[in-house]
Amino acid sequence: MKLKPYRIGYRTMKTALGTAIAIYLAQMIGLEYYVSAGILTMLCIQPTKKKSVRAAFSRFVASMIAVGFALVFFELGSYNPIVLGIMILLFIPVLVSLGFSDGFISSAVILMHLYDAKNLTMDLFLNEVLLMLIGFGTALIVNMYMPSIEKKLDRYREDVERLYSTIFRETTIFLRHGESGWTGKELMESEKLIDKAKALAYQDVENHLLRHENKYYHYFDMREQQLQIIERILPKITALPVIVGQTELVADFLEDLSEHVHSGNTADQYISKLERLKANFAAMPLPDTHEKFLAMADLNAIIQEMETYLEIKQSYKGFHNKKGLNPSTA
Repeated sequence: MKLKPYRIGYRTMKTALGTAIAIYLAQMIGLEYYVSAGILTMLCIQPTKKKSVRAAFSRFVASMIAVGFALVFFELGSYNPIVLGIMILLFIPVLVSLGFSDGFISSAVILMHLYDAKNLTMDLFLNEVLLMLIGFGTALIVNMYMPSIEKKLDRYREDVERLYSTIFRETTIFLRHGESGWTGKELMESEKLIDKAKALAYQDVENHLLRHENKYYHYFDMREQQLQIIERILPKITALPVIVGQTELVADFLEDLSEHVHSGNTADQYISKLERLKANFAAMPLPDTHEKFLAMADLNAIIQEMETYLEIKQSYKGFHNKKGLNPSTA
């Protein structure tokens, strides 16, 4: 059996720290069932800040609903296992219908305290409220620290741009020589990398309480749309029946493009170059064979697709350019 590498992550460290702090605070002020403050903290540590806030709110509301159920079933009924079972049978569907089902375990902790005490007094109620405030509050405070993932997102961004450059460079070779030893693996790598990067970028959004958008998420979404266009033009390129004069024009354009795939905020210059390419394309002699006609039609379709590719980048605001970065990017 292959064991996974042993490591302690940030979430594990925060859970351990938060649990210890919550139990210490609850014990210090003399609460009954003070250990449960640590349990409530454990249940509230989440992967992102927004999820932690939602978890704390959901668990607090679910626990307060549990107190209401306990008041009706225990105080007006009796403290015995049958009544407890009936109450849970009715309690869970209520939480589900109200959208607080993820707070059941936390509320169950409070219910067990009330059942064990056999008497719901004001002091016990305040005790449970303080346990919730300490447990959930400690989790929220500890979870406010999230390590930055921007460096990792930057690496993903650079990797995607490197893969796109390779794709365009290999496409240029095929256009000029009619063959290439390229396997196309960069296409699959790009797709997997973009999916992974978008998921990480979404996590970054969840770690900012007041931010609902993310420049990285928009960037990788833009690259995903461009990848769909690349996947459409490659079959047209590999299926060209003959090499015509216009093929070299397209090859020159793609070669230039392959050298300028990065995160600038405009594609205007390359759209202008594409317009000049279209003008040169139209000025060249008409095809004199059916195969040349088909080749020119495919090349024209490729040009139209590349125009859409650049328009997608043009509509993207982009990252702030670093000093020395060519603003003419794709």
